Amino acid sequence: MIHEMNLSESAFKAIFCGDKRVEMRLYDQKRAAVKVNDSIVFANSGSGERGMAKVRGLHVFQSFAQLYAAYSPEILGYAEGEEANPDDMLKYYPLEEQKKYGVVAIEIEV
Repeated sequence: MIHEMNLSESAFKAIFCGDKRVEMRLYDQKRAAVKVNDSIVFANSGSGERGMAKVRGLHVFQSFAQLYAAYSPEILGYAEGEEANPDDMLKYYPLEEQKKYGVVAIEIEV
């Protein structure tokens, strides 16, 4: 199955240059449909550029704090030495939604 997701320009570049290997999302109905070996077409919200990645793993967590503890910051898309803070995800997903649905780490390969 092929899924579509939007990304910020910086996240899009990090994925397609091979730095970011885990996409973090709310584990809502749309993301619950994603399965290992599915493909995701990512759209760059800035340029409209599109690229495809293969889902290699899925791991569901109760919170972004748990997800962040399970992966190195670089795999999540942070620059080396940059502080990885799970509160960064609050600008995308309110805490109430995180508690309701949980969150998912989508391990990808381009």
